[in-house]
Amino acid sequence: MTEKTICRLVFVLIMVTMAIFIVGCWKTDTDSTMFRGNPERTGVYPSGGPTTLNELVWKFKTKDFVSTSPAVLGGIVYFGSWDGHLYAVDIKTGQEKWKFKTQKDISSSPAVSGGMVYFGSEDCYLYALDIKTGKEKWKFKSENGVFSSPAITGGVVYFKGCLDLWEYLIGVDIKTGKEKWKFKGGLLELESSPAVSSGVVYFGSSDGLYAVDIKTRQEKWKFKSEKRVRSSPAVSGGIVYFGSVDGHLYAVDIKTGQEKWRFKTGFMEPSSPAISGGVVYCGSVDGHLYAVDIKTGQEKWKFKTQDWVFSSPAISGEVVYFGSRDRHLYAVDIKTGQERWKFKTGGGVSSPAISGGVVYFGSGDGYLYAVK
Repeated sequence: MTEKTICRLVFVLIMVTMAIFIVGCWKTDTDSTMFRGNPERTGVYPSGGPTTLNELVWKFKTKDFVSTSPAVLGGIVYFGSWDGHLYAVDIKTGQEKWKFKTQKDISSSPAVSGGMVYFGSEDCYLYALDIKTGKEKWKFKSENGVFSSPAITGGVVYFKGCLDLWEYLIGVDIKTGKEKWKFKGGLLELESSPAVSSGVVYFGSSDGLYAVDIKTRQEKWKFKSEKRVRSSPAVSGGIVYFGSVDGHLYAVDIKTGQEKWRFKTGFMEPSSPAISGGVVYCGSVDGHLYAVDIKTGQEKWKFKTQDWVFSSPAISGEVVYFGSRDRHLYAVDIKTGQERWKFKTGGGVSSPAISGGVVYFGSGDGYLYAVK
């Protein structure tokens, strides 16, 4: 064998190894899904949603308000309802695969990873179910209802729980359901879901935003807002973005915890920001969706609805999707702020998720909708 042939073989082996590595990474990244699309909570869905409204694919009826954001993986959409059930529904047929009963309402959006689905219930438990059977693997007890949506990374599921009226960031082993650690936050404020990025967990509290190092389990910094932080933070480009009940959207440096800028809206609660293409998008109780430049903190445009925007926006392609209490799901052009289309339901609309060109979202009328 010549030296030239050996070099070629080595080159081929290197390329094959790289391809295996890339495929492996891709598989890991796409083998999980959670609230806001990823652990950083950026609200970006890469599949590309519908730019024009063609049809209602199907709708699935529950017995109460569907306020959770659905998680879609492997041809199944997972979501909770205030009727106390976590549902698994076939995305093609809209038919139920299974359902799991808890003792109270489910407001926590599910996270799917490693063949399991994780979610909280107002019955004070965080649950882990087998995604194929819907059977319980374990449950973890909190002293108050679990409203926050879990984030999963490094074999640990993170969520906000309660002990003696104080909130805690809790890390639970995804296999055993045993507590690995917990960090004490402010007084009880359970709605904000944690975001995870580069070994740090960020979560909102009654006294501001916390950044906690996963390895040391110690506070890196705390940013004090004027009022409580109920929205879930989103992390991108070295900045964490979040909304507060004081009516501001904040941008804070993840290394120093120092404010970069703040943007004033109406009363903001609890829409979580989405980030894409140098712009952060957030809803407000003043009825608007705002587009804000991430460098300057200046408004690029705003879109008016007829009622509060509780729903957290989701971005896919050139469109931002979000719901309003005026009973509509809106699709708005991310560059111009002009409406592409809207879809009317019988109640306020939850935070949407996008997969395979279809938008999935819940409504106060008790349905989960699939539209494209």
